[in-house]
Amino acid sequence: MSLKVVILAAGKGTRMRSSLPKVLQPLAKRPLLSHVIATAEKLGASDILAVIGHGAEDVQKQIQSEHLHFVMQESQLGTGHAVQQAVDLIQDEDDVLILYGDVPLTRVETLQGLLSQLSQEHPLALLTTKLEDATGYGRIVRNTKQQVTAIVEEKDANNEQKHIKEINTGIMASKGQSLKKWLGQLSNENAQGEYYLTDIIAMCVEDGFFVETAQPASLMEVLGVNNKQQLQDLERQYQAALANELMEKGVTLIDVNRVDIRGELEVGQDVEIDVNVVFEGKVTLGDGVKIGANCIIKDCSLADNTVVEAFSHLDEAEIGANCVIGPYARIRPGTVLSEKVKIGNFVETKKAVIGTGSKVNHLSYVGDTVMGENCNIGAGTITCNYDGVNKYQTKIGDNVFVGSASQLVAPVEVERGATIGAGSTITKTAPADELTLSRSKQLTIKGWQKPTKKEKH
Repeated sequence: MSLKVVILAAGKGTRMRSSLPKVLQPLAKRPLLSHVIATAEKLGASDILAVIGHGAEDVQKQIQSEHLHFVMQESQLGTGHAVQQAVDLIQDEDDVLILYGDVPLTRVETLQGLLSQLSQEHPLALLTTKLEDATGYGRIVRNTKQQVTAIVEEKDANNEQKHIKEINTGIMASKGQSLKKWLGQLSNENAQGEYYLTDIIAMCVEDGFFVETAQPASLMEVLGVNNKQQLQDLERQYQAALANELMEKGVTLIDVNRVDIRGELEVGQDVEIDVNVVFEGKVTLGDGVKIGANCIIKDCSLADNTVVEAFSHLDEAEIGANCVIGPYARIRPGTVLSEKVKIGNFVETKKAVIGTGSKVNHLSYVGDTVMGENCNIGAGTITCNYDGVNKYQTKIGDNVFVGSASQLVAPVEVERGATIGAGSTITKTAPADELTLSRSKQLTIKGWQKPTKKEKH
């Protein structure tokens, strides 16, 4: 027995008012469909069958997964018709879970609970929930024994049925053999002229089976997205839920409404995050890490007790313990900082490996550089790593002091203990424990007159 997950993702999403297919609209900077696929992967699905239609080419380009297979729905003839397109890839012995590409936040635990109800005696299980205002949703119809007998869509419901508050989320699980049989019996004789997947509930009952149901822990798990307002509402609910999870782990958030997590964030103890911080990709924060306001941190690891001051951007970097970065620092991909490194205001690094205790405090650029321990790089220093075609490396030994406004023209080496005089342009090896400088002679031109502005005629 294996699990097959069918994801219905063929809709155009007209109300989005966007050229981007609905299932590619971003939630926490990831396409809606990516969230659903990630959930299917966590469930251990042997195959994920995404039924696509509108914008199929774009969807196939942007969405990838090891177990993902795309199935085309050329004509949009209803949910039942959509699942029919995947029927050839479903085996009798499979458990089949049906999800939706625009319902991104259903928890794995909820779906595991739904799947656990499947058996040969109970070949169909529905995820339902209750709404005070169920307008627009298919209603769950139960008999006097509270057994599910059918789902009635809004346009087909009578007045009594429209007062039912229990609604169909659309998410369901079924045994493969039964599902294939019921799909073959679907009819489009209804108000919409479509093949409703929900019609299989009545078929299940007619076959003498009891339809199982399960409920999500929160409404957010089953909310779909049809327009930009709903997308924004879901984004804020999602971010609020992530913020609450952080606080449960002991993180101090200065304002829970002003932090955004757009990926995976792992945290240690006593982490503090100020306002307007954005985390992207996979980020790890060690114990005692403090992040200042208005920072963006993407695909980075920060070890214990490191402080990132306000308005700093970190991207694909590995930061050691007890470092101080910023404010207004830009740490670019390939940067590796050892312990107790100081990267100050308006400093940019890229592919820089910087040793323990070294400091780059002000207004400097360090790129394609290997720097030793306990170095001090003066304000306005740059490593000139690019000749317009190729890039070269700068090597700086331990205990080096570089004076302000210096240029290190790569490939070049500054040996251990060397001192570079301020304002120098270094193009050759600076020897260990010596002062190296490069300056023109200072001159004063006596009697020099400042130019005056000529009068216009």
